[in-house]
Amino acid sequence: MDSLFSFLASQTGRYARIIVGIVLIVIGLLLVNGDASWGWIVVIVGLVPLAAGVFDFCLFAPLFGKPFKGADLRAALSREKK
Repeated sequence: MDSLFSFLASQTGRYARIIVGIVLIVIGLLLVNGDASWGWIVVIVGLVPLAAGVFDFCLFAPLFGKPFKGADLRAALSREKK
């Protein structure tokens, strides 16, 4: 599980979350023309990874006893590797 958190806390992981969030938002906005409720739900879901990437936090890390903030998570993971 630490390897997943290492990826999510890395620069590449942040970019991946931002891209996934943007893609979900675009898909949601395209769905708004059809069934508005599902489109808006997808847009809202897309905001979560986008915000996590932009503001550098990991929502799932506290569930496994890891820090919430990206910088703190990276520091904790580097200490555990030693």
